[in-house]
Amino acid sequence: MSGKWSIAAVLVLALSGPGFAADAPGVTATEIKIGGVFPFSGPASSIGLVGKGVLAYVQSINDRGGINGRKIDYIAYDDAYSPPKAVEHVRKLVESDEVAFIFSQLGTPGNTASAKYLLVKHVPTIAIISGSNKFTTVADFPLTTTGLVSFDTEGKIYAKYLTRALPNAKYAILYQNDDLGKDYVNAFKAFLKDDFDKKVVTAAYEITDPTVDSQVVSLKSSGAEALLVAGTPKFAAQAIRKAAEIGWKATVIVNFPSSSVSATLKPAGFDNAVGVIVGTFDKDPTDSKWNDDEGMKGYRAFFAKYLPGADIGDTNYLTGYQQGMILEQILKQCGNDLSRENILKQAKSLQDLALPTAMPGITINTSATSNMIWTQLQLQRWNGANWEQFGEVLDVKSE
Repeated sequence: MSGKWSIAAVLVLALSGPGFAADAPGVTATEIKIGGVFPFSGPASSIGLVGKGVLAYVQSINDRGGINGRKIDYIAYDDAYSPPKAVEHVRKLVESDEVAFIFSQLGTPGNTASAKYLLVKHVPTIAIISGSNKFTTVADFPLTTTGLVSFDTEGKIYAKYLTRALPNAKYAILYQNDDLGKDYVNAFKAFLKDDFDKKVVTAAYEITDPTVDSQVVSLKSSGAEALLVAGTPKFAAQAIRKAAEIGWKATVIVNFPSSSVSATLKPAGFDNAVGVIVGTFDKDPTDSKWNDDEGMKGYRAFFAKYLPGADIGDTNYLTGYQQGMILEQILKQCGNDLSRENILKQAKSLQDLALPTAMPGITINTSATSNMIWTQLQLQRWNGANWEQFGEVLDVKSE
């Protein structure tokens, strides 16, 4: 069986007050049990580090006494980015571990595979780490909120940027051949409309492929002046490196899931990555411009205590940290009503929440009709040593 990571709840004095409703599974007077599924191993293990960040933040919550007198028992399983394993683990979390809800499950394929089961079981799945546009349709996914800017919104922002920066150029898209990659391609199609076939050339890769070198060479031969890499860090790093090796001087954009300095730019080669653009909602913890920033000072102190020896430049940990802060806010808003109904209600009632590690001007707002935690991005460009932000904060309305 795949690995299990668990932060065991430490019992505290029982709360006085009424008993707990029958519709609050996973909840006692002293703890709440929550589940998650991540690719801690396998081809997407680099982004599985988000789960390690969530686990570390939950530990910090418990060390501070929990929330409303309850510790969190967060149980995280490894699906190795395999949809069948994701379903198996979600079923175990619901039926054997009896969690209150699923939080921060990572990966479009796994979330897709387990969504129907969770809907039938009436189990909320909150802040999923997928930007797949389908999950933003509240009517189809009424028990879900999303923890990434949708790939559709992100893709349209990049398409808009390129049509302004390189209006007469051809654009290349290297995409992962699943919902993640296809959403970016479809976003360009929606934005460019009839011009798509004239202006865009695409190449797909499978997550099991050893390299994307041949795809990059093929895309260069198209004469494209810009390259969007819509995938995961390992392949984004390969694409950046190969483009530099063959002398392709394209404007390179990587998608947010591949925006980590340590997981993408470092293996690509910092010099090879000069000029790479990405949209983000995070401050970069390795950037000296944030040295005196209170939010980043707090993150660095947390990192030193709870993730010693890990690479602070890998922003997948930061994503997990921010996920933990969102979980904390939702549980605080729930008060003593930890029914699944109220957990979902509070997850869709986040108002003007500004996380201290988020980019200035970016806030979180969810509602009954908008289940997206993040809807804004700040464009930034790599200068060889750090990110330089440019332009204004962009959001859904600025597509």
